[in-house]
Amino acid sequence: MRRSTAIRAAACTVLAAGVAAPLVRRRLKLKPPVVIAAAAATPFALSALIPRSPRRDFVMCALQMWAYVAAYEMPADDPEALERRVRVAYPVNVDKALGMGTTPTLRLQRAFGTPGRFARWEKLLVWSHWLWFAFPHGTVLYVLLRHRERFPRAAAQVYATFDVGVIGYWVIPTAPPWYAAERGLMDDGRTPEVRRMMVEYGEQFWKSGWAPLYGVLGGNPLAAMPSLHFATSVTAAHVLSDTGKVAAVLGWTYAATLGVALVYLGEHYVVDLAAGAVLADGVRRAMPPLQPLARRLSRVAQTIEARAHA
Repeated sequence: MRRSTAIRAAACTVLAAGVAAPLVRRRLKLKPPVVIAAAAATPFALSALIPRSPRRDFVMCALQMWAYVAAYEMPADDPEALERRVRVAYPVNVDKALGMGTTPTLRLQRAFGTPGRFARWEKLLVWSHWLWFAFPHGTVLYVLLRHRERFPRAAAQVYATFDVGVIGYWVIPTAPPWYAAERGLMDDGRTPEVRRMMVEYGEQFWKSGWAPLYGVLGGNPLAAMPSLHFATSVTAAHVLSDTGKVAAVLGWTYAATLGVALVYLGEHYVVDLAAGAVLADGVRRAMPPLQPLARRLSRVAQTIEARAHA
């Protein structure tokens, strides 16, 4: 009894510290490794406190994303330092080569867009971008509720894509097309220049609510390589494909629509999407070789859980 009480007390401390660390990191000047380690430990702490159930699985996924969001945002805690490190030119050059001298974003916007106006299909592209915030997690929730036996593998794929991808934002912070345009790197002497259409439409649709909404969701504006919007959507499409044909069609239709939207709206380069697709495929291919390690970690977690509830 004493041992189980001590384990639960320690788990409560770890859980509270991990939830609080991202919130107080600036005030307490916590180092990124401390914040990430504390937040990443919260799902394990929860497993020692609450027996396995669909509700606990859902909360563990939320805690995993809490750690991811902290890791994603922290490079932007010092905007000046981030701007000194950010890479702006190389994706412009790659996309210009792919577009035969003009980036695909500029070609598409000039061919189909009208500054100041939004066709219905352009609004659909914007909404597909906004819906991304729910799509990967909605996929995991769908598997949890409808295909529970597939949940561990599905959750591992989706959240591993997030976690591996965020490393790129630390190692090689890369600016998106709209940022390069603001600094003149997309200027070719013709008009219109690159538009950030999501922001334009957001200001029209949400009006005064757009600024606070974007402030919450923006996080780190200089995190384009790889495109985790696209990578996690491709992973989610793979996961849905494992559950049936109808879900597969839904998943791949959304991923394809989002891919077009990200380039057309000026949010990502084609090369960002290519890197995202490679990331998603790499995570999926890594699942079978890593299963033995995953089983060992699962047994350790189950042992701690059993002792905590003895």
